[in-house]
Amino acid sequence: MKIPTILNTLSHALEEHDAKAIVVGGSVRDHFLKLPIKDYDIEVYGLADFESLERILSKYGSVNVVGKSFGVLKFVYEQEEYDFSFPRTEQKVGVGHRGFEVHCDGRLSFEEAAKRRDFTINAMGYDLQCGSFLDPYGGREDMAAKRLRHIEEKTFVEDPLRLYRAVQFVARFGYHLDPKTLQLCQQMVAQGVLEELPKERIYEEFKKLLLKSPKPSVGFELMRSLGMLKYYPELEALIGVPQSPKWHPEGDVWIHTLMAVDQMAGLKTGEPKRDLRLMLAVLCHDFGKATHTQILPDRITAIGHERAGLVPTEHFLYRLMEEHTLIKSILPLVEHHLAPSQYYRNGAKDSTIRKLAIKVNIEALVTVARADFLGRTTPASRHGIYHAGDWLLAKAKTLQVDKKPMKALVQGRDLIEIGLKPSKLFKELLDSVYLAQLNGEVGSKKEALLYVKRLINIT
Repeated sequence: MKIPTILNTLSHALEEHDAKAIVVGGSVRDHFLKLPIKDYDIEVYGLADFESLERILSKYGSVNVVGKSFGVLKFVYEQEEYDFSFPRTEQKVGVGHRGFEVHCDGRLSFEEAAKRRDFTINAMGYDLQCGSFLDPYGGREDMAAKRLRHIEEKTFVEDPLRLYRAVQFVARFGYHLDPKTLQLCQQMVAQGVLEELPKERIYEEFKKLLLKSPKPSVGFELMRSLGMLKYYPELEALIGVPQSPKWHPEGDVWIHTLMAVDQMAGLKTGEPKRDLRLMLAVLCHDFGKATHTQILPDRITAIGHERAGLVPTEHFLYRLMEEHTLIKSILPLVEHHLAPSQYYRNGAKDSTIRKLAIKVNIEALVTVARADFLGRTTPASRHGIYHAGDWLLAKAKTLQVDKKPMKALVQGRDLIEIGLKPSKLFKELLDSVYLAQLNGEVGSKKEALLYVKRLINIT
């Protein structure tokens, strides 16, 4: 296992105090998964008190005590941060994620301390002193079987967040839930334990599902089988909503949405903020079909579903987070997700495309529409080329509005320079000349100012 030099140095320093350092948790799991290791968590065994650990580490770098009651501190060396902790046991004494009584004990064995962890794959360790792996609960065997299995029922049920962790782990690693773990999770959902979780913790797991999974659909299907969708009525409402076989031979809106989300996962760029925005937009893009689908004698339609989806999208997103700016940036993507195909089919004018750029980021919109188009089983979609999106994006780039709207040629200070005094008329004049600019009636600042002068009869 690749270990930073400083951790080996600290291991030797701890040995001098008859203590042992063990790398634990996700970094050991990711080593076996051949994934990049971003964070190292170290448990220290054999020290009598937390202050002793603090004194030893402070000789080699800066120490920030952030969780003394949990036996955790941050060690920083050359701008890299490491979490050091004492082995501990936890006991549920109240409601919520803070309702735990923590007992730190450096005399615990690794097996005893690892028992509090959620799944076997997260209960492995790497002994820095011996250079050997510790696996008391068969994590490597479960990894080989692509199985996600809880360690102990009593400790597992004490933290409801583990249900969401199960969802994102299954989707990220392509695992399946062990039958006993599946049954236990279903029982927990039925007992209503998820109701005590704060949205902030749930949102973090949602982000991991959307940003780290090659196929987020696996996680959403698991949520469905566990009964978790009752907490997300906007998603649950998509199940069984029919679609036109001509445009959606893959099935109902739920199936299409999950296929589109998986397609969007393949379009990610690695920029978390951008990718999260687009993933959420695709997840929400057809919420309006739940209320606006009509089954007619000769066809199935969902006219107006784009705009109808705005309210349920807001409800869903605010149930997850309080990030107002992010939510407001997602809504236009939902409202206009059909525009690329419609504009391509109708041969939209340049002025129409310029006006669209005022309402929504066209580059982002095309990406959402591309995932929507590819997330179905029509012959055109299977071909993998979204001609409508390619056409609109090329046009928008030519017009220089692919990333932002056209910049106004005339501003308030320009009106003052030609002798006008600030008044309510300013907004009308600026709006009028900008509309003329969008329509292609003026193409330079000089033309724009002449246009204004004509409006107010200035020669």
